[in-house]
Amino acid sequence: MAETLTPTVLTLKDIAREAGVSLATVDRVLHNRPGVRPDTVRRVKDAIARNSFQPHVAAAELARGRARRFAFVMPSGSNPFMQQIEAYLGEMAGWLSARRLNVEMIATDVFEPAALAASLEALSGDYDGVAVVALDHPSVRAAINDLVDAGAKVVTLVSDVPSSRRHHYVGIDNIAAGRTAGALVGRLVGQRSGKVAIIAGSQGLRDHAERIFGFNQVMASEFPDLSVLPVLEGRDEDDRSEQLLARLLGKHGDIVGLYNVGAGTQGVAKALNDKAQNAKASGAAGRDKQVVFVGHDVTALTRRLLLQGVMDAAISQNPGHEARAAVRVLLALARGEPILSEQEKIRIDIVMRDNLP
Repeated sequence: MAETLTPTVLTLKDIAREAGVSLATVDRVLHNRPGVRPDTVRRVKDAIARNSFQPHVAAAELARGRARRFAFVMPSGSNPFMQQIEAYLGEMAGWLSARRLNVEMIATDVFEPAALAASLEALSGDYDGVAVVALDHPSVRAAINDLVDAGAKVVTLVSDVPSSRRHHYVGIDNIAAGRTAGALVGRLVGQRSGKVAIIAGSQGLRDHAERIFGFNQVMASEFPDLSVLPVLEGRDEDDRSEQLLARLLGKHGDIVGLYNVGAGTQGVAKALNDKAQNAKASGAAGRDKQVVFVGHDVTALTRRLLLQGVMDAAISQNPGHEARAAVRVLLALARGEPILSEQEKIRIDIVMRDNLP
């Protein structure tokens, strides 16, 4: 189901109505003409600021004709990072309205190629631009190419499909992020030897596959005393990730490191905590303090886990920057304008308990 974030476009009449003044008064305030009382100037400016109204931008967009429609195809479910991106898009309502942009959220199962491809195919001919968290699969690649052929501008968001004809990718360098995770796990484990577990959403997601590739590169070259176990796929689901890790911890008593590549973080933490409680009940040390746990993104949950010492580090990307960058790139593409590559480059940060923002 699609959710429209910006159903209307603000006009000078809307600002006048909200400020309780005439259209002529708004015009005088905008052009700094005399004859308007200070209190009235303040009310008009407050109404403009509350709505992020930019009259010159709005006038330029009106001259271009109809409003543009963008679709954001996002994962269904409760991935906290994806929810942050959606929340930031909602906060951009004033900015979008000033540019006559309607952004609609479309939730789908991005782990199922057929479901994601069908969602993309349903958009053909109805949208000027599409941003999609994409699975790297032939059917998804074909659906993206069909959208491009139909005239839509397509941006992959967070997870890329580079072999498609998408116009741009908005997201971090995921190989570098994986290498960073590998360095953190290896160095925090220290002189111990043992096994390292990896929990991913799906290796079909390009961002997850690239992170795993970078992680394994560092493990193999810099930490030969650590043995990396086969990747488990939790589909970014808490329950599934918890069950997979619980079985793995029960099977391997010498796990010293854990890399959670995507979401499902609550389930991963619960498996560690449950193992810790069982170990303490039997007089042994808790596994949550024995296992170095590195994951991604700063959310309310990962913040709490970092403060508790359950999680050792989070590799953070800025969801607000990604939301804004995706819209700005789609708008630039629709207008035929250049993309500001440096402005839209998404950086990563290492966040630990002592430097939580």
